[in-house]
Amino acid sequence: MLNRIDEIHGMGFHLDLVLRKIQKAYLRTFDALGVDITIEQWVILYQIHELGEEASQRDIVNENFRNRATTSRVIGGLEKKGWISKARFEGDQKRFKLELTENGQKILDLTLPSAIQLRKLALKDLDPAEFEIFLKVLDSIGENYEEHQNQ
Repeated sequence: MLNRIDEIHGMGFHLDLVLRKIQKAYLRTFDALGVDITIEQWVILYQIHELGEEASQRDIVNENFRNRATTSRVIGGLEKKGWISKARFEGDQKRFKLELTENGQKILDLTLPSAIQLRKLALKDLDPAEFEIFLKVLDSIGENYEEHQNQ
């Protein structure tokens, strides 16, 4: 009988393998659409879109899975491509307001339908209850590592 450590042997490998397959699907799709964009750039474009008028660099950093420096670098790249603009909020010189430019909105409009299809593909043939359990398990694993990091 396997002990618990043996049962989870290779968990990181499996998580990494699935993540790479997902990333490859998104990048291949963006490439087929003729859009030179990374997944991190797309996520931030989408976050700015979702936050609307109140999108700030601070909010994006706080909601993103990357550190502040990496997120700032990605934002700078989006600004350089002309897909977002960055200015100070009126009356608040500490926060940067982020907005999609016309070209940024065109990129999002072009890629969003495909991204939605890829999200649906992830759930294909999955029972909603199973998916909820999967998310709960992933959250628990993440919390375990976070607790370890904070010790």
